[in-house]
Amino acid sequence: MVELAWPIVVIQLLQVAYNLADTFWLGQFSGNAVAAISLAFPLVFFLISVGGGFTTAGSILVAQFTGADSEGSAGKVAAQTLGFVVSLSAVLGVVGHFVTGDMLALLPADPETAALVVPKAAEYMEVFFLGMPALFGFFVFSSLMRGYGNTRTPMIVMFVSVAINVILDPFLIFGYGPFPEMGIAGAAVATIFARAVAAVIGVYVLFYTNAGPEIELSQFYPDFSMISRIVRVGTPSAAEQSTTALAMITLTAMVASFPPAVVGAFGLGNRLISLVFLPAMGLGRATNTMVGQNLGAKNTERAERAVWLAAKFAAAVLFGVAIVAAVFPEPIVSVFLAPGSENAAEIIDYGTTYLRIRSVEFVFVGILQVMLGAFRGAGNTKTSMVISMIALWLGRVPTVYVFAFVLGWGATGIWVGMALGNIVGAIAAALWFTRGTWKNTIVDADDDESDGDSDTPPEDDQPDPA
Repeated sequence: MVELAWPIVVIQLLQVAYNLADTFWLGQFSGNAVAAISLAFPLVFFLISVGGGFTTAGSILVAQFTGADSEGSAGKVAAQTLGFVVSLSAVLGVVGHFVTGDMLALLPADPETAALVVPKAAEYMEVFFLGMPALFGFFVFSSLMRGYGNTRTPMIVMFVSVAINVILDPFLIFGYGPFPEMGIAGAAVATIFARAVAAVIGVYVLFYTNAGPEIELSQFYPDFSMISRIVRVGTPSAAEQSTTALAMITLTAMVASFPPAVVGAFGLGNRLISLVFLPAMGLGRATNTMVGQNLGAKNTERAERAVWLAAKFAAAVLFGVAIVAAVFPEPIVSVFLAPGSENAAEIIDYGTTYLRIRSVEFVFVGILQVMLGAFRGAGNTKTSMVISMIALWLGRVPTVYVFAFVLGWGATGIWVGMALGNIVGAIAAALWFTRGTWKNTIVDADDDESDGDSDTPPEDDQPDPA
C-alpha cells in the first residue's frame, strides 16, 4: 500500500507545486491577482469535474480487470477512456471559454472585488479553458496507470511538467527576457503548456512502453458498449465532483461578498490546506487501487484490511501536520505574499486565523479520503457521491452561511464552517463502510472485450442514501 501511495503523494505534492508556484509569483505581482485565482478556481473546477468522473471510471475498471488477470480488457478500457474523455474535454473547454463572463456574473461580488478582482479572474479563465484537452490528457494517463498499479511513471512525468511550469511562470507573468508581461494570463499559459508536454509524454508511455495497460491504435475505434460502461461507472463520480464544485462556487459566492482581503485569504488558505490533503489523497487513491485489484481477485478480506490500515496511517500523519499548522500558521501564510503587495497585511491576518481553525479537521480529512477511495475502488461510486454530498451540502455550505451571516461571525464564520464539512463526512463514511455492502466486484475474471455492457453492480452494492 505504501509502495503505491508514496508516488501518488509526490504527484499530489507536484500538483500543489503548480498551484503554489502560481500563487507565489502572482502574490509578488499583485494581491488582487491572488484573490482572482480564488474566484476562478471553483468555476474552472466545475467544468473539469464533469469529465473528471470518467477518468475515475477508467482507473476503477483497469484496476479490477488487472486484478482479474484480464489484460486485454484493461487495454481496451484505457483506450476508450482516453479517447472519450479528451474529446469531452475539448467541448467543455470551448464552452468554458465563451461562458466565463456569464459564470463570473453570477457571483454577488463586493463592489471593490467586482472592480479589481473579477476582471483578472476572467482573464485567467478564458485562457485556461482553451487548454482543457492537454489538462485531461495527463489526468487520464495518470488515472489509468494508477489503476494498473504503476504510480511511479506518472510521478516522473508530473515532475517534468511542474519543472516547466515553475520555470515559465515568472517569465510569462512579469515579462522577463523576450516574453511580454502577461500578468495573470501568463500563469494560465504556463500551466497549459506544461500540461501539454505531460500529456504527450503520457501518450508515448501508453503506446510504446510496457509500463501500463497494453493499448493498440485499433482499440480507439468507439466501442459504445465499453463507453456505456465507463459512463455508467463514471457518472456518479462526475456528479460527486460536480456537486463538490457547485459547493465551492456557492462558498466562493458567499466569500465574494466580503472585501478583497478576505477573498485573498480564502484562496491562499485553501491552497495551503491542499498540502495537508496530500498524504490523505495519496492513501485514498492507493486504497482505490488496492481495493479494486483485490476485489477483482476475490480477496475481500485483504481489501478490508488495507482500508483500515490506510485510515489509521492517514490519521496519524495528519495529526502531526495539524500540530504544525496550529502552532505556526503566520510564518506559513506570510511566505506567499510580498510585504508591499495590495492588502498583504490583512490577507496574512485573515489567512493565519483560517489555517489555525481548519487544522482541527485534518485527522478527519485522512479518514474521509481513504474511505472514499475504498468505495470508488469497489466501483461503489454512488456511495462516495452521497457521502461527499453530505460532507459539503450538510456539513459545510449551510454552516458557513449560518455562522458567517445569520450569527454574524463574519470571516471567522467562514473558516469554522469550512472545517466542519470533512468532520461530518468522515463520520458518515466510516459508519457506512462498516456495513460491508461495498465488497462486490463489477467485473468478472472471464469478462472480455465483447461483453463490455454485461456487468452491472448488484442492487445491494448501490444502497439507498437514506
